[in-house]
Amino acid sequence: MPIAKIHSRALLGIHAPQVTVEAHVAPGLPAFTLVGLPETAVRESRDRVRAAILSSGFEFPPRRLTVNLAPADLPKESARFDLAIALAILAATGQLPAPARERLSQIECLGELSLDGGLRSVRGNLSAARAARDAGRELLLPVDGQAEAELIPGVAGRGLHHLRDLVAYLAGEADPVRLEHRPPPPVDPAINGDLADVRGQPRAKRALAIAAAGKHNLLLIGPPGAGKSMLAQRLAGILPPMTEEEALAAAEVATVTPGGFDPTRFGERPFRAPHHSASAVALIGGGSHPAPGEISLAHHGTLFLDELPEFDRRVLEALREPLEAGSVMISRAARHARFPADFQLVAAMNPSPQGTEIHSRAAQRYRAKVSGPLLDRIDIHLEVPRVPATDLDQAQPDGEDSQAVRERVIAARERMRARQGVVNARLDAAGVAEHIVLANAERDMLNRAIEQLNLSGRARERILKLARSIADYEDREAIDSAALAEAIGYRNLDRLFAGS
Repeated sequence: MPIAKIHSRALLGIHAPQVTVEAHVAPGLPAFTLVGLPETAVRESRDRVRAAILSSGFEFPPRRLTVNLAPADLPKESARFDLAIALAILAATGQLPAPARERLSQIECLGELSLDGGLRSVRGNLSAARAARDAGRELLLPVDGQAEAELIPGVAGRGLHHLRDLVAYLAGEADPVRLEHRPPPPVDPAINGDLADVRGQPRAKRALAIAAAGKHNLLLIGPPGAGKSMLAQRLAGILPPMTEEEALAAAEVATVTPGGFDPTRFGERPFRAPHHSASAVALIGGGSHPAPGEISLAHHGTLFLDELPEFDRRVLEALREPLEAGSVMISRAARHARFPADFQLVAAMNPSPQGTEIHSRAAQRYRAKVSGPLLDRIDIHLEVPRVPATDLDQAQPDGEDSQAVRERVIAARERMRARQGVVNARLDAAGVAEHIVLANAERDMLNRAIEQLNLSGRARERILKLARSIADYEDREAIDSAALAEAIGYRNLDRLFAGS
């Protein structure tokens, strides 16, 4: 009996590498052997597949059956190969008509089988659809995963309800629902609230707008009730709309998590606010089977860490590399996975550095929980004072709304991309030297500030990027002394954290 080969997709991190399912039937005592580094859920597919084939009206071969999942050194997990295994067995036993067998090299199958032959969706449909499209094959998957797959432009495939539907389609006897690229309607950028809802805090609103323009990280320091959380939640509302590629990248991360991804929220910038008791694995990612953490779930969105010093210091220190690299590598003894983590950090903490001597000592101990190297990677340190009661009494919206600010942010980012191709916060050292040039007076001003504030070389570079963002936000060609002074002013808390 010839060997039947069907293509499927594994799930490794957020990627979907190809897996070839091979089935061979030989004379001998009935046996069903599954090889190719299968884990428990995959090994259990033998019983699901046998019951599904019999329940669908086909014959399960009473002979020696061997199924191989290639490549053999790639770990296989979950029930995602059920459909491909069943189809390979039907092909190897001659239960597929000739036209169906001829089409096997042009398709990929993905899905879990129920005992009656029905299909259930699995995680990672988005990644599998992208990979199948790039390979030039048609993807056949459960109809429950169709909405995810249809987010991929140019995808070809069909949504199926039952194993019989697959066989009938390959034989040309049925026409299941075709996959078509269906991007959902645009989302409301200010879904988490409008910036005008925040009473008072004009300086904080301006800092938020500058942070949005240049994609700078932001630390808000102030008493409870000052509006720090409200400001963080409204950052997404003033950011430019996500590009289709950014939306797909963010959605790919969400699809591989247990919570899954809601296709109706495609294009909505992620906003993640983990509790301060979160472990390093929860925040950064990891586990015996590496999974993305909060920083990856915030990819192309906002990660909000409220009560920053209450997080475990080792957890916070693990943020340092992802903040620079935009990705995180999770390494385990047997597995390695790289997850995207290009997020914008907004952190908040209490109390304000002001107060009596006793309170100041307590504040210093509180602040010392956050290290200097981590603060170096946060471009804007801003005090957020308590809002006066007169500002809270205002009945009308206070200041500009999110749409007006977003338009200026979009214009600033267009200037950045036209000049250097990336936002200012993502400039490397060579990009800073090439695109951020100061006049002699501004250079002397910056050097004096570096000496007086005892700032690091990294802080100096970030001041330059921030000053460039301020100039871009104000539509200024050059960085003048006002933009540079404002950027330096956002770093004046470094001295309070010296030695931490």
